[in-house]
Amino acid sequence: MRSEQAVEGHHLLAMEEKLQAIVDRYKSGRSTLVGVLQDVTQAFGYLPEEALREISRASEVPVSLFYSLATFYKSFRLEPIGKKHVCVCVGTACHVRGAAQVVDVFERELSIKAGQTTPDGNFTLETVNCLGACALGPLVTVNGEYHSKLDQKAAQKLLKKLDGGQKAEAQEAEAQGAESPGADALGADAQA
Repeated sequence: MRSEQAVEGHHLLAMEEKLQAIVDRYKSGRSTLVGVLQDVTQAFGYLPEEALREISRASEVPVSLFYSLATFYKSFRLEPIGKKHVCVCVGTACHVRGAAQVVDVFERELSIKAGQTTPDGNFTLETVNCLGACALGPLVTVNGEYHSKLDQKAAQKLLKKLDGGQKAEAQEAEAQGAESPGADALGADAQA
């Protein structure tokens, strides 16, 4: 128990030090708050609640102002994103080429809606209004890597490719379990 508290204490101290360094770079008050939030996002990948409270304390700016900025700008997030950040363009050019159906594939296969992260933290699905490559639509990015001219079938293939490594590992572990001694007896007990 003490070691967990020590680790958590070390984590909080490291966070406070990072946040203080960020706040120190921005001495001039409210006009630089977006920059502060950008730096916190760069440091942590999102805006943790404890980080917002700490920068509020250190900068003497109300935490509510940080929250209002964080929720106003789409580039900020209050929750961590998945390991694979999938963005589907739903701008006009992509929309008329079937982007809605591509979104449907990802939502159905991942069992989440756009704007959500899978419970295992593996995927975050988002829609964006334009990715700036309209001639290539429907366009999807995965961790910044572009995948162009996707239809439903191509979206399914992409998802299988992205998810394939983890599923293959799980299947291999399952197969090894079935081959181990006593696996038949365990299986028989489970079926009985």
